[in-house]
Amino acid sequence: MTTDSTLLNSEMEFQQQEDIYQQLLAQTIGNMQTATPDSRVIRPQPGICVKTTSEPGKQKVFVNICQSNVVPPPPELSKEKLLDLLQLEDPSGYRVPMSLGEPHTELDNNSQGCTAYDVVINQEFFQKCQKEPLFQQFVIMVSLEGLENKYNIELSREWKVLKNRKFLGSVSEQNIRTKSKPVIQELQPPESSTSEAKRPEFTLFVEPPSGVPEYLIAEIKLPGVVSSRSLVLDIGEDRLVLTARPLLYYLDIFHPFLVDQETSVAQYNSSTQILTVTLPVVSS
Repeated sequence: MTTDSTLLNSEMEFQQQEDIYQQLLAQTIGNMQTATPDSRVIRPQPGICVKTTSEPGKQKVFVNICQSNVVPPPPELSKEKLLDLLQLEDPSGYRVPMSLGEPHTELDNNSQGCTAYDVVINQEFFQKCQKEPLFQQFVIMVSLEGLENKYNIELSREWKVLKNRKFLGSVSEQNIRTKSKPVIQELQPPESSTSEAKRPEFTLFVEPPSGVPEYLIAEIKLPGVVSSRSLVLDIGEDRLVLTARPLLYYLDIFHPFLVDQETSVAQYNSSTQILTVTLPVVSS
């Protein structure tokens, strides 16, 4: 299989467009930060993905616990003090600063619809949670309680931390307050710089349909896009990011496969206005 270079023929032209776009984005973010000096727009780093269910109905829910050094850390707490804290009927006196993102619909490993939430905590505190299972359990519990309180939902306490996945869905930019208040539990909700762009309809399927998958194929509907010149496509090992300029469409998805980036193929049909991306599967 050879790579179809039609999507990336005008590399220099795309690079110029990318430079202009990044300058405009930086200027917009800078204006936002000047207007709101106590906040900062950041893109959090993936951390762990927690699988649970909503009550009642047992619908799948994924909580992406992300990390950022912009989010303030919680007060210093030892393992012994945490154990004492958990013995209290109301441990709410200890607060963990976090940003609770809006729900977004995603696809699980079986291509079934599910709901995902993004929670962002301090990066150093996240690393501490990685080293101490008790702290990780605590931050998961606090995250679930925070989501329940904000969105008036009920989440099961039977959760599972996924081993091979750090994030489900797309990593969105967040507007984070940079100055702490006396007690902080929730920061500003996410406000994406791509909020003006639409999330296009897309379909993911594997070939062959049964047995060991050889290819992951993405079909993305882009009505209104007349040429591939306005498309910028980035392919990662388990991620696909597509931007249709200027801010017409934006898609950022993770998928449950590791693919070969070098031999992936992208073809845009201007008649049907569908972009087809064929990704050779390395492992699932």
